[in-house]
Amino acid sequence: MSKAEDALGKRIAVIPARGGSKRIPKKNIRLFHGKPIIQWVIEAAEAAGCFDSIVVSTDDPEVSAVARASGALVPFVRPAELSDDHTPTVPVIAHALKAMEQSGATYQSACCIYPTSVFVSSKMIFKGLSLLNAGGCNYVMSVIPYPHPIERALRLASNNTVKMDNPQHVATRSQDLQPSFHDAGQFYWGLSAAWISGAPILSGETKAVVLEHTDARDIDNEQDWQIAEQLFSLRANQTYAVKVTKP
Repeated sequence: MSKAEDALGKRIAVIPARGGSKRIPKKNIRLFHGKPIIQWVIEAAEAAGCFDSIVVSTDDPEVSAVARASGALVPFVRPAELSDDHTPTVPVIAHALKAMEQSGATYQSACCIYPTSVFVSSKMIFKGLSLLNAGGCNYVMSVIPYPHPIERALRLASNNTVKMDNPQHVATRSQDLQPSFHDAGQFYWGLSAAWISGAPILSGETKAVVLEHTDARDIDNEQDWQIAEQLFSLRANQTYAVKVTKP
């Protein structure tokens, strides 16, 4: 990290990890390859070497205990109104920043890292910070390219017949179509002012860190969990938490 980047102010990682999880009970602290899954995320954030604080935002005492044992701070309790299935990410991070400010800690930028992002790379976290510090955006998010052009998407009718969503591309070669991307659901850097003001992440003020297909995996159900464990095993020889050396 250069002196110019250091001058941009303090940075905080906020890991939102509520206690409720219907499809995978206690998902955020369930053991994944020998550790609570949230511990892998905390260790990746530590290895990035760019955070002044690593905080877990939770409403659950058990999650709090695991987070603290894993090296994170849990300086406040997330309120119930921000802990249900439908709470968006931005208000949760805004609450964390405001709670920290009340205790006397202010930050120029914050990185939200989801607690089950077990493949999160400290190198990619650091790359996101570099893009944010370069200016011209409020947020930086991780994205993954779709494996096949979405213009060639098919839809099944009620009678099981196939129909193209974009029939004008029926004869268009895949290589002639622009790649499309989707949210990797892994991390989001943002200026604190953007988080607190409620600025939407998906806007013209957001840059992207492009990940490989094997760099992220949504874990929403038991099958997802098993696939993630298998993928993790296949990548076992690769170091995820690569320590970034500051120049």
